[in-house]
Amino acid sequence: MFIFRYKSEKDIFEVQHAVLRNLIIKYHILKKYLIFMLFMQCAFAQIQNKKLVWQENFDGTDLNQKNWNFETGNGCPSLCGWGNNESQIYTNSNHVLKNGKLIITVQKKDNIYTSTKITTKSKKEFLNGYIEARAKLPIGQGLWPAFWMLGANITEIGWPKCGEIDILEYVGREPHTVYTTLHTQDSHGNSVNTKKTFLAAIENGFHTYGIDWTKNKIDFFVDKKLVYHFEPTPKNGDTWPFDKPFYVILNLAIGGNFGGFKIDDSVLPQQFTIDYVKVYQ
Repeated sequence: MFIFRYKSEKDIFEVQHAVLRNLIIKYHILKKYLIFMLFMQCAFAQIQNKKLVWQENFDGTDLNQKNWNFETGNGCPSLCGWGNNESQIYTNSNHVLKNGKLIITVQKKDNIYTSTKITTKSKKEFLNGYIEARAKLPIGQGLWPAFWMLGANITEIGWPKCGEIDILEYVGREPHTVYTTLHTQDSHGNSVNTKKTFLAAIENGFHTYGIDWTKNKIDFFVDKKLVYHFEPTPKNGDTWPFDKPFYVILNLAIGGNFGGFKIDDSVLPQQFTIDYVKVYQ
């Protein structure tokens, strides 16, 4: 029978030191996990205390234009390609309301891509609250569905000074991944304040995408799980334009700087399906 013996007290010390080091590492990992879980519980408690103030369930057969506007065309002449070299032309007919859902379809006909983009500008604008949509993503290279918000004062002060909140962006060239991003004057409009989250089953069925927006911070959620926290210091007009009302946007773009210039036409048509949009305050 072999009996292992340490050669020296130094060996014993090194083993004990290694064990202690591993215990310390595990302690810090557990501590971070517990802090994260406590933060999550606080965030959910804040959300649960809010009341529903507006919802769009896309009932009926026609879009409620008391709440929504269509943005049509290709952005020209002032913003050709919608500022991102996108390939689609937006129409007021690339969508249907069916079974309580909004279905936006992107398609290609006669070498032209068409889709739909709707906004609540000047009709439904919000400052702070928990804002959520439940949606099913399209799949394919070049597709770029989004659920996002712009500062209602964009006409007066322009972008990015007005601020932008991208609650959901998905690009087909990066499967199983969603983006949550904020654009501000401080970042010169670039995607600096952003989080890229890998979710293996995000293309399967419906998922919820939301933000909890207060006077101090914005938390981003996918399926009620926190994926990004934004709380800049110091707060001023350049770092925090999120102290004024914003409006909601839903659209399905194709191609462009972010969507990618390589488009897989073989997957078209594709659909971005939205079950609801809800706002709690």
